[in-house]
Amino acid sequence: MVLAAGLGERMRPLTLTMPKPLVTLAGRALLDHVLDRLAASGIKTAVVNIHYFPDQLEAHLDSRRGRPPETIISDERGVLLNTGGGTKRALPLLGPGPFFIHNADSVWSEVAVPALTRMLRKWDPAAMDCLLLLAPVATSIGYTARGDFAMSQDGRLARRGADEVVPFAFAGVSLCDERLFRDSPEGKFSLNLLWDRALAAGRLYGIRLDGYWMHVGTPDALAEAEAAFEREGA
Repeated sequence: MVLAAGLGERMRPLTLTMPKPLVTLAGRALLDHVLDRLAASGIKTAVVNIHYFPDQLEAHLDSRRGRPPETIISDERGVLLNTGGGTKRALPLLGPGPFFIHNADSVWSEVAVPALTRMLRKWDPAAMDCLLLLAPVATSIGYTARGDFAMSQDGRLARRGADEVVPFAFAGVSLCDERLFRDSPEGKFSLNLLWDRALAAGRLYGIRLDGYWMHVGTPDALAEAEAAFEREGA
C-alpha cells in the first residue's frame, strides 16, 4: 500500500501545482523511488491511493506501465481518508497480508540487506500486530524533531512522552496484515489509532533502519536529501 493521497502542505510552494509524490529527488519522482524499491524487494503489486491532483498521479502511473511493480489505484477523489482510512478502503485490493504500508515520500540509503527484506524476515504475526521501520534520529537527514519511539531489545515500542527525547523516528514504512484493522472506525482516521491499540496490547514492534533515512517533508529538507544523494550515492 503506497500512501500518495495527501495534500503535501509542508512542501509548498512545490505542491501548489503537483502532488508531493511527483516532486523530484535526484532526477526521479519520490513515487518512483518508492515503487522501484518495492520492485527491487520482490513486491509484485502496489496499491496507490490518490486524491490531490489525481489526474497527474494516474498519468504518471500509466507512464510506468510495463515496469514492476504492477500498480492498482485506490481512488479517494471524493474524500481524503488519512493513512488508516485510506488503507482500510484498499483492503479488498491488498488481500489478507502481510502487506507493507509505505509513505510515498519515504526515501533512504540501503546497506547490504535491504530494509524491506529485513522487515519480512522479522515479521511474526503470532507476536506482532504491526512492525514499523525506525530511523535513528541522530543520523537522519532533514529531521529536526525529538523522535517518535523508544525501542526495547526485543523490538517492542514505547511512544515518546511529552517532554522526552527518544532515539527513533518513524521512517514511513510499516508491515501488518488485515487483523490490524479489525474493529477500526469507518471513514477518516490515522494509523496512529491502530498503533496505539497495538501498543496497549504489547504487539507494536520496530526494526532499526541500517541506512540513512531522508526526511523530505519540506523544500529545505528536500535540498538536504539532494545533497545526501550526491554524497552517499543513495
